Amino acid sequence: MATEEDAGVVRVPACLCVLCGLPAAGKSSLALAVLNAAAQHGWRATVVPYDDLIPEHAFHTRVVEDGVKLQEMVKTVELTINWKSHRQAVLQCIEQFLKKPEVLVELPSSCQINSAVWKQCTQALLQPEALDRSWADRAAFLFLLDDNFYYPSMRYEVYQLARKYSLGFCQVHLQCDLESCISRNQSRDKPIPTEVILEMVKRLEPPNPQKNSWEINSVLLNTTDNLSKCDIQKVMELISSSLRTPLSPIEDNTEQKEADRLKCATSVVHQADQACRRLISEAMKTARAPPDHMRSLATQLNESKATFLHNLRKQFIQEVSFTQEEDIDVERVVKRAVDVFDHERKEILLRIINDFLNSRFNCIKSEK
Repeated sequence: MATEEDAGVVRVPACLCVLCGLPAAGKSSLALAVLNAAAQHGWRATVVPYDDLIPEHAFHTRVVEDGVKLQEMVKTVELTINWKSHRQAVLQCIEQFLKKPEVLVELPSSCQINSAVWKQCTQALLQPEALDRSWADRAAFLFLLDDNFYYPSMRYEVYQLARKYSLGFCQVHLQCDLESCISRNQSRDKPIPTEVILEMVKRLEPPNPQKNSWEINSVLLNTTDNLSKCDIQKVMELISSSLRTPLSPIEDNTEQKEADRLKCATSVVHQADQACRRLISEAMKTARAPPDHMRSLATQLNESKATFLHNLRKQFIQEVSFTQEEDIDVERVVKRAVDVFDHERKEILLRIINDFLNSRFNCIKSEK
């Protein structure tokens, strides 16, 4: 006879609450406020801080060619395969805990997240000092996932985990104007580069229940000013509602199509990225210009590539119609898309070469 454990059943009610928004939008402040109020609702709550759990090296991608740095992009620029595996490791740890919350399993040395930080997360759930001991073991678990979650696909992975175990699921989008985010970030002990926030603005796709039915359980908070009691109350009501109405694990064709679409889009963008990298490398070898021109060329090419990949992914998800991933000729789609980037690449290369030749001509002319 199959047991609850064999069937993957989570015996204690739980909710996964996604906090998304720009850096310094107020996610950590909101998480702290919710933690303080959780005990009054009888919840065992913890914050899952992605920035602390995922090692810093996973947020950077560097490619060096012929002594020239071609690319140094932070996590807000592109979702690398390596970084994605770290994000999945966070969800796997949450899943492992939900299945056996009473067992503090030591994470293997090969685990891709910070085990000390994760231990703090689980201890906060297993030692709820503010709760009545007589019923603390039956109190619901609340995970506050603190990250930017700028792509719907990132949030959808959390939704899938919640649906798999019939958990509550909700999202809180913290909307803050760019100027305030930059100002707050600069006052931090370890501010992130302003360029990161500027890139994030271009890529952030807020929850859209009209487009994605699975994002229906979402609220928007304007955090340009300080969080109000009304804001906190909205979030607490959202979480309470999510706990009362957990997701159903029953498969739904519409949601599966959305999942297939996101998966295929990721594949297309990844292959296009690889092709663009090769084209950029060829351009750098062709240019043979002075260092300052080479740096300018590398910057312009990588900015063009980042914009191109973002638009490609967005257009693919919004406009391509299909029922299963295998219905799409990924190779053909990638080739057509990369041809567009190649045209832009040639224009940038020609512009840099012309600038170099003109400066050289002017230099020779002045010498005469």
